[in-house]
Amino acid sequence: MDANSSRARSRDRAEVQRATLLAELRAARARTDDLFARLRPDGYFVRAIAERHRLIFYLGHLEAFDWNLLGREVRQRPPRNAAWERLFAFGIDPVDGQLPSDTPADWPDLGAVRGFAADLRAAVDAELATAPFTGWLENGWALRMAIEHRAMHAETLAYLLQRVPLELKLPGPLPHGLESPPPPREMVAIPAGRARLGKSRAAAPHDGWDNEYEAHEVAVPAFRIARHAVTNAEWLEFVTAGGYADDAWWTPADAAWRRQHGVTLPAFWRRTDAGYCWQAMFGSVPLPLAWPVWVSLAEARAFARWRGQRLPTEAEWHRAALGTPAGGDRLQPWGDAAPVPGVHGNFGFAAFDPAPVDAHPRGQSAFGVHGLVGNGWQWTDTVFAPFAGFTPLPFYRGYSANFFDGKHFVMKGASPVTEPCFLRPSFRNWFQPHYPYVFAGFRCVAPA
Repeated sequence: MDANSSRARSRDRAEVQRATLLAELRAARARTDDLFARLRPDGYFVRAIAERHRLIFYLGHLEAFDWNLLGREVRQRPPRNAAWERLFAFGIDPVDGQLPSDTPADWPDLGAVRGFAADLRAAVDAELATAPFTGWLENGWALRMAIEHRAMHAETLAYLLQRVPLELKLPGPLPHGLESPPPPREMVAIPAGRARLGKSRAAAPHDGWDNEYEAHEVAVPAFRIARHAVTNAEWLEFVTAGGYADDAWWTPADAAWRRQHGVTLPAFWRRTDAGYCWQAMFGSVPLPLAWPVWVSLAEARAFARWRGQRLPTEAEWHRAALGTPAGGDRLQPWGDAAPVPGVHGNFGFAAFDPAPVDAHPRGQSAFGVHGLVGNGWQWTDTVFAPFAGFTPLPFYRGYSANFFDGKHFVMKGASPVTEPCFLRPSFRNWFQPHYPYVFAGFRCVAPA
């Protein structure tokens, strides 16, 4: 092959990659546009969760992030609206524990923010249409991370939207399958073996976030793990037994949080004269006993102690999810086939709400563990920390490093509103233990 042919093939590959990534960007934008469209105008100025911004922030943030990364960082363009690009730049956790105190009047009006967002989106599109695929654009890394950043915020928007008062969002369907009985409580034996964590930088240097690198193996002793995630039925036993009132099951810090915030039920439960209800995306329904309970890490740890068990480590989750009795690893719990929403699990916006924990038998692992992907992220008791060989993203240096503080814990799996791109084995989610609003459950483990 001569040099000209080689260069032509390289250009063709770059154009195919560009077309693929631009299609993924359009799909990600359509998802967040649909979520925003479910809000009535006054809903944008609600603070749905005390620790988070008002929803108007996210309307500007998604486009500002794309422009700040792809337009200004990668293409070195001057700001289009410097003050607002800073205003909408980022906002994850409250600083030093201080909750935001702004009022709706402190924000620009909805029409102005929509105009700002539309201008930045058009500017990003113009850059992507004309930019040569060189540097971070040539390997697609920066654009891929922009797409995934938006997909992450689609999930954030979903759990914020879930807590917006019903009168401030458009109506939607209520979930069904509420009366399914919970499956029998079972533990599955996982033999000792090795778990492979992380992503190889040599094999895929531009396909993940910085905390996913570097690939390594961990020896995992034998253990037992629950076949299904903890259900609302099981959690009801904990509530009835007075688990929220007994400090014996809570660490001192977790008990102090519980008392300070008056936590007596999961954030998704409501107590009524007729019994307990689940706060679904578009209304309350009678408590579905076969659904996974969604709780904070603090609550999950208390339940596990009450049960005489514990939460899995990140390596144990990998071993149960991706290991096989014969040794080796799968790409997914069910094998190497690409994930299909509604078939292998409840993910990819197949629904806003959970499904019964045994609803997707085709997604079980080689060891027969169900629901490891979808239906709610799953807490581990592993502190979020860098793997050996960690290097910050060159274009987003604080993405992971700002959270290596010993206060965040790894979650694995996926929720109903997690896009399939995050179902790669190396992906790691993380939250603080006293954050009860994310769509997250757990399962317990015990000694072999």
